[in-house]
Amino acid sequence: MCTLVFQMPDRGGSGPSGPRFRAGTSTRRSRALLLTAAVLAVLAVLFVVFAGFWTDWLWYKSLHYSSVFTTRLWTKVGLFAVFGLLMALAVGLNVWLAHRLRPPLSAMSVEQQSLDRYRMGIAPFRRWLLLGVSAVIGLIAGASASGQWRTWLLWVNATPFGTTDPQFHKDVSFYTFDLPWYRFLLNFGFSAVIVSLLAAVLVHYLYGGLRLQGPGRKVSTAAQGHLAVLLGVFVALKAVAYWLDRYGLALKSSSIRNTDSWAGLRYVDANAYLPAKNILFIVAIICALLFFITPLRRTWSLPLTGFGLMVLSALLIGGLYPTIVQQFQVKPNEATKEAPYIKKNIDATRAAYGIADAKSEQYTAASEADKSVLDKDAGTLKNIRVLDPNIVSPTFTQREQQRGYYSFSSPLDIDRYGTGDDVQDTVIGVRELNLAGVPSRNWVNDHFKYTHGYAAVTAKGNTVTPDGDPAFTESGLPPKGQFANDTQWRIYYGEKTTEYSVVGGTNKELDYYDSDAGKEVTYTYDGSGGVSLDNPLTRAAYAVKFSEPQILYSGAITSGSKIMYDRTPKERVEAVAPWLSIDGDPYPVVVDGKVKWVVDGYTTSNGYPYSSHTTLGDVTTDSLTASGGREVLAQANQVNYIRNSVKATVDAFTGEVTLYQWDDQDPVLKTWMKSFPDTVKPKSAIDSSLMQHLRYPQDLFKVQRDMLTRYHVTDPAAFYASSDVWKVPTDPTSDTHADQPPYYLTVRMPGESTAFSLTTSFVPTSRPNLAAFMAVNANPGPDYGRMSILTMPEKSGGRTIPGPQQVQAKFNSDPRIANDINILKRGDSTLEYGNLLTLPVGNGLLYVEPVYVRGKGINYPQLKKVLAVFGGSDNVAYANTLKEALQQVLGVEAGPEQEGGGGGTTTTPPSTGSGGGTAPTVPAGSDVQKALDDAQKAFEAGQEALKSGDWATYGQEQKKLQDALNAAVQAEKPAATPSAAPSATPTGKP
Repeated sequence: MCTLVFQMPDRGGSGPSGPRFRAGTSTRRSRALLLTAAVLAVLAVLFVVFAGFWTDWLWYKSLHYSSVFTTRLWTKVGLFAVFGLLMALAVGLNVWLAHRLRPPLSAMSVEQQSLDRYRMGIAPFRRWLLLGVSAVIGLIAGASASGQWRTWLLWVNATPFGTTDPQFHKDVSFYTFDLPWYRFLLNFGFSAVIVSLLAAVLVHYLYGGLRLQGPGRKVSTAAQGHLAVLLGVFVALKAVAYWLDRYGLALKSSSIRNTDSWAGLRYVDANAYLPAKNILFIVAIICALLFFITPLRRTWSLPLTGFGLMVLSALLIGGLYPTIVQQFQVKPNEATKEAPYIKKNIDATRAAYGIADAKSEQYTAASEADKSVLDKDAGTLKNIRVLDPNIVSPTFTQREQQRGYYSFSSPLDIDRYGTGDDVQDTVIGVRELNLAGVPSRNWVNDHFKYTHGYAAVTAKGNTVTPDGDPAFTESGLPPKGQFANDTQWRIYYGEKTTEYSVVGGTNKELDYYDSDAGKEVTYTYDGSGGVSLDNPLTRAAYAVKFSEPQILYSGAITSGSKIMYDRTPKERVEAVAPWLSIDGDPYPVVVDGKVKWVVDGYTTSNGYPYSSHTTLGDVTTDSLTASGGREVLAQANQVNYIRNSVKATVDAFTGEVTLYQWDDQDPVLKTWMKSFPDTVKPKSAIDSSLMQHLRYPQDLFKVQRDMLTRYHVTDPAAFYASSDVWKVPTDPTSDTHADQPPYYLTVRMPGESTAFSLTTSFVPTSRPNLAAFMAVNANPGPDYGRMSILTMPEKSGGRTIPGPQQVQAKFNSDPRIANDINILKRGDSTLEYGNLLTLPVGNGLLYVEPVYVRGKGINYPQLKKVLAVFGGSDNVAYANTLKEALQQVLGVEAGPEQEGGGGGTTTTPPSTGSGGGTAPTVPAGSDVQKALDDAQKAFEAGQEALKSGDWATYGQEQKKLQDALNAAVQAEKPAATPSAAPSATPTGKP
């Protein structure tokens, strides 16, 4: 029996090897595993957070803008800590005080008995619960406050404008920098008081200070005093709000009749709302004092009475009284009453948007060109841009892509190249990397081999080849043309370069394929761009950032390797200057043997008193942005002040970002420069070779032209009557029904010299005729930014000047053009209208529009015709070349010295009307042999088209053949002088 007793525990499993022991061991192991997994999960989360901070720091450090990262980071941390702590202390103190002021326990009602179990449940965790609730509320408040880092930096570094508002006579900086910070502090105060009040009410109710049932007082004396003080603070803050609201009237938006752009004080604001705010401020102060003395008087009667009077005053004084003033004083004589305030609004708006100095003059556009003036306009006529950068990107791609892994941005850009009198408006595009065209897609090819684009391609803006293709001035691989042979052509940073790349080390990257040598030209990056991957911790961080573990262990990454990312010019400038709004159209320039992107940056504000507001995303939208060709500027941002204060460059090879102070008078820029010292270089640091490529930015011009549709009127009575409101015309060449974009052109405004300018036209709001033409000097120099507006009288020379829509309708209704369109459609070809340009020449207005054709089997547009019309004339030119078109509508020899066109180079006299007749083609400077060679080429091309069934091209080549034979006959004559009008049907068009 003893043996049995001795062995029973072992068999029952209570020994070290029994089930009970194994269960305990298993439980401990499970707990250890869970604890380990939890620790690993926390470490993983912390490393992800660390990876984000670490890679951002390395990126900024590589660009030498680490101060931007640290300034923004520590500002956010400081605001988070200060305001999070203040909110936590405010809420925690009031919760603690409410608990401390709880009444002693007495006979409990049913209500208190039901609450007692909650009190008992909370009691053991009361301190931790207090700390936890305060911490959570503090974290939320701190996170919200950290988002105000811009407001804080502007306030603490504020720079005076030197201009005061007309009502309160305060410097504009008060509204721009100070008032937003004061409003934030006020809102934070309201939040702290409201949360504290709600928390105090809850605690007082839980511990019996507030009762809904039972005999006696419903509110204890201590609770009454506590809550009264909190309500007093709330009402005191309301008094401060009334005081600040007075200044807010200078920024308020409203409307008068049909005018929706009104801002600032109106008559009713100055004479009703402003006195009402002063009275309500005093009433609120008195009401707050009544709440503060409540703990002494121990009665709610006085503060509640005062609060009721404040509410009644707000309704009567702040609501009813202004309505009465508006109805019985203003409305009967609104124009006179509002005139002084309209004038303040006009002056402030024109100053805030930089349009105060816009020069306006009436322009009586002639219907016939004044030939004595055309000589002065030779520069304009010579540089009329027929190569439309918004259309010819596919042509650049077809002719200069070279390989499928290159592409050009659409639209292309306009710049100027040359010196002195040889400066030429130039269309420029950059051959960027297009990974979608890589023959074999894999991780190594995408990120190690195909890392960059190569070279820029440029073409004359005013001429094309005889086939209608761009006349390239820099092209090919390796590049040849106007630029130096030692130009660094590698494009590691560009508008279409969005993937990260690993460069350097032992990596061989593809430059381009040399067709002549039949081999790839490779390169190993040796520039200063990118972040080094030599550190294993850095590689691990980037593996997390890009969710690509191969970055951590890939053998393709060797000593000296670097990683490039965030490679578009726009995002790089936005990162190093987060206080700028960035123009939607960065453009490339070739200077000093480098390709650089120029990016325009804007400083904006919504706090300029009396200036009307606009939404940037709305007013910078046009037919190009609507079709996806360009980005919209800061879509949702509403502003009432804007300056192009910064010109930035991004090196296409190194990614280096340089910021230049372009507007040295802008107080907003000066404030940001104090916030981020040593990040913006002075204007004097801009190299002269770069300076000649800078230009007036399009997005700023779009904002300004939108404001000028109303604010070209400076007379308050006319502004009130809305009798002369303009609008930007709809682009007649686009199906988007969006505004016509502004165009860069070399033009001569009356009384001025010829200059590279940004131009636009206006039409009346309810009619299609032309109301005005505007140009701003886009060339850096003393006249940069000078705006000239030519306003059209109601009847100019007895007739209205047609607007863009009417001109396009005139083109479309011309019998010759309509006939051509029908022919093109039957031939499976597509016609595309280029930009419709408006030009002030010969004391009138000249409209020019290039016409492009995509023939069957040709997937890119070629310039085949040029349309032109002068003023309101019925003489529509429909010619092969720009020179022909100008001869027809102006009656003089004008245009570029050398040009091509859809039908070859021709010499044609001016048209005497819109009628027909056929002129023989006379090749200028050619002989019989050249004409016969052209005939042979046309015959062979026609036979090839016949074999493929391309009847449209066959017809084209047959026409070329006939023209060439005619030319051979004419070339044999001593002198050939054509006497008939141009052909009524197009030549050289598919």
